[in-house]
Formats: sequence, C-alpha cells, structure tokens
Amino acid sequence: MITGDISSGWWNMKYSEYSVIVIGSGAAGLYAALKISQQIKLPEGILLISKSSLGISNSRYAQGGIVGIVHQNPDDKVSLHVKDTLKAGAGLSDAKVTEEISSASDAVLNDLIANGVEFDCDENGNLTFTLEAAHSVKRILHSGGDATGKGITEGLVKAVRADKNIHILEKAMAVELLISSDKECKGAIIYNKQTDEHEIVYSSAVIIATGGAGQVYKYTTNPSGATGDGIALAYEAGAIIEDMEFIQFHPTALALSPESQNRFLISEAVRGEGAKLINKNGEEFMIKYSEKKELAPRDVVTRAIFSEMKSENSSNVFLNASVIGEEKILKRFPTITARCKDNGIDITKQPIPVAPAAHYTMGGIKADVEGRTSIKGLYAIGEAACTGLHGANRLASNSLLECVVCAYELADYLSFTSLETPKVIDEGIKKMIDVYSRSISSDEYDCNNLKLKLKDIMWNNVGIIREEEDLIKAKLKVEKLQKDFKRRRKCLNQAEYEYRNMLTVASLIIQCALERKESRGAHCRSDYRNTDEVGKHSFVDKISNKGLCYVE
Repeated sequence: MITGDISSGWWNMKYSEYSVIVIGSGAAGLYAALKISQQIKLPEGILLISKSSLGISNSRYAQGGIVGIVHQNPDDKVSLHVKDTLKAGAGLSDAKVTEEISSASDAVLNDLIANGVEFDCDENGNLTFTLEAAHSVKRILHSGGDATGKGITEGLVKAVRADKNIHILEKAMAVELLISSDKECKGAIIYNKQTDEHEIVYSSAVIIATGGAGQVYKYTTNPSGATGDGIALAYEAGAIIEDMEFIQFHPTALALSPESQNRFLISEAVRGEGAKLINKNGEEFMIKYSEKKELAPRDVVTRAIFSEMKSENSSNVFLNASVIGEEKILKRFPTITARCKDNGIDITKQPIPVAPAAHYTMGGIKADVEGRTSIKGLYAIGEAACTGLHGANRLASNSLLECVVCAYELADYLSFTSLETPKVIDEGIKKMIDVYSRSISSDEYDCNNLKLKLKDIMWNNVGIIREEEDLIKAKLKVEKLQKDFKRRRKCLNQAEYEYRNMLTVASLIIQCALERKESRGAHCRSDYRNTDEVGKHSFVDKISNKGLCYVE
C-alpha cells in the first residue's frame, strides 16, 4: 500500500494505491479478498471496502442454504442441477456458465469448509441436505439450521480479519470509478463516512461485489444498504448492464402489516420441508396455479400469492408450517421461529402471515464466471453481476453458490494477471478528481423522504405485474425525481449517494421492463402475456447507446 496526499490546483485529497480493490463485504467480496490474498503475492495489498460494518450484506441474511453438487451427496450430479437451473431460468440461463459453476461447487464448498465455514451435519458428521422449490433432489447445504448466510459470512469475516495482507475500510463507499482516457478502470473515488472526506484509491484491479438493489422497492427482504451502488457505478463508467428488468420477488416474507416495509424473509426451505400456503379461510390454494404447488418456481408462487391477495382484497396470505412438526421446526428453523415468536406468532401452532417482497436482482453488470466486465480492469461478482446463471428467474440457493464460485475463479484468473498499480494519473482521471476536489452546496436533501417516494413509484408501477401505462408513468416520475436532485456526481453524504444510485438503478429497471414486450420468468407483463419463442437478453450501455435499453 502507498499513501499520501495530492495537492495541486483544487486537489487536496488523501491518495493511496493497492494491488486490488474489493468493493463490498458480503460472501462474494469477502471470499474474493481472501482467495486473492492466499493465491497471489501482492506488492501493495488488498483494500476491502465495506459501506457498513464488515460482513453486513444481503449474503448475511440468506437463510435457506447454498447449492452443493458435492461428492458427499451421491443422489445428485451436475447434469441434474444444470437442468433444474435452466428450467427455472425461463430460457435465459447460460448452459455453459451454469455447468461451469455447478462443476466447481464441490471444490469451492470444501475450500470454504477448510477456511472455517461450518455447515450442518448429522450425528455421524456427514453433511445434511434439504430440498427447495424447483430442485429435483435434496442438494441444499445449510448452516445454523436457517442461518446459512450468517454462517458463511461470519466464517469468512474471521478469516479476512486475520489476514494481514487485507486492509479493511469500513463505513465507506466507492462513489465513482476512475476511468482513464483509454477506457480502463484505474481505481475509485471513495467517500469515507468516518472522516466525511473523499479519497483517491488507485489500482489495476477493481472488483465490484456490492450486492443487489432491493431497496428501490417499498417492500423488500434486503437490508438498508442494498441500494444498487455497484450497478450504478459500473453503468456511469460505461460498463454493459444486462437484464435489469428481472427482479425476483420472494413469495414469502413476513407481513405483519402493510406498514412494515423491510420484511423478514421466511425461507423457501420452510416450504421445502412441507409447509403449505393457505388463504384467510385456511384453504390451500397452490394447486390452482401449479401441479408442483408450494414447490413451483418462485415467480409462479409469487404471482399465485399476489393473485390470492388481490381476489381477497388482503395484504397477505398465510404459511402453515405446523404440518412440519414441532421438533423439526425448532431444530431446522431456529431463526425464523425466534423472529416470529418476537412478534407473537408460534409457528409450531399458528400460520405465518406472508406476502411477496423484492428479494434479488437477477440482472446487473454483464460479467463472465471470472468476473470480467466490458471495461478492462473492472470486475464484478455476486448479485451485482449478471453472469447468465440465473436467467429470468433465479433457482433457489444458487445465489450464494454463484458468489463463492465466481470469487474463487476470479482469484485464479488474477493470479495470471499483472497487478502492478498504475503510476500515472492521466488527463481523463484528473478531470474526475477535479470534480470531487471542488466544494458543493451545503444544502441537504431529505433523502429519507425522497427514497420513500421512489420506492412507492417502483412498487406500484414496476412490481410483480407490469403494463405499459404504469411503466411510462414510473419513467416520467423517476425522471422528475432525477431532475429535481442536482447531485449527479459529488454528494454531501452517504444518504445522498445512495439516493443517487437508487435513481440510476430504478431508471435501468424501468427502461428494460418497457423494452421487454413479453412475459418471461420474473418479468410479467399484463399487456404482453405470451413468451417469445427465442429468449433474448436486454442490455444498457450508457456510453455507446446513450443509456437506452435494447433487447438482443
């Protein structure tokens, strides 16, 4: 690491150089930093940036588990997992990518175990597997019963903190990528919340692992930090963004009241263990929508619940977990049991009020399995990336697998790449630094209120069922919010940067939803109910296409 100050003209900013910058500290970012450190001798170390405390991310809140095609499970094989993933992906999952990620799972999951991550085992010490919707066999590994994300991230946080080659910067966020005149990523501008200052960080490898964008919707299972920061960063830098219309709404989030917006996830694994969806009269209804009933793909179950809520004029349906049996519920779902108990619900005896909520961003920064994007020196992994694994509808528990496999493969790729930090700040980057060196108006925006307005627009107009009139209405309203918000680049604080990024991501979702005139996977158009014969991807490339979405 090289540090110092740049003082020239308006510049007066902290400056540092690292061999690698990792932005985001969920499963993908933590594991990438750890594997890069373990595999590569780096002259100037790794900078790991976390917007909040280390490990607080979407990954941490993942409950059900992680897909594992491992030798300990003789009932499963890669070809079965690939088949299930492609079917769930509604024609947009990439078969080659899916096979690569599935084939790597055995080595990667065993490496996680070697690095201190613990998965649940039976009394003989053998890994235990469970079933989730749209999987043909039991292949889901879990940790702490229903706290798999927490188990993985806590194990990785411990390993990362012990690694002296990884420099951790908490309560900071990357706010703009340094793109040189020859269109290469050379680092980032960082806003450090602890010092309330901007910093320049130079590197030849910048990894975006910032997670998804559930917070652009009124109801979401995502934590408050899931504001699409990495996707917005990459888009503004000119990277290709893919399939942003595909937002997965998890069918079963705890719905205590219409006012409760950040909704606790009721894992799909509960339905995998036998729980039944019922209406307010206690009647099971999923057979009306799919022969697979509760184990249908997520988009099918979500629309079924949405339809029942609409027909009953209700804000929720119910999930009856009591049929699983008290002993198994308490052992398998301690986190869910405790959260419901805190809210006066005994799930061994009482049904759980549930409703859909925005859960996962299946589109994102176009990247391959090694994390390479359309910009040299910029990499993307985890939920912020779009590798082609999830297609139009993510198969349950594939997300954590994608996070760790792509982090593993990226580390391997970088081990054959020169990681010499750039020594010259060219004219293109000087202009960018100049923007962040200047003072801006101290007038603050009421970002909490502005975020709520945006979230309402997205939920009401770009939600589970979409149509042209609503999408155009959302487009005009978001454009008005963008026009009224003057901070297009430098902002005063984290809340303003998050709102800026949310506006960008919301606009991308709307544009791609308008462009896709069909219903496919998680994208359902009431005015275009049929699915086209040939599955095509949507792309947004700000530089060459002026921010317009197109389907190819």
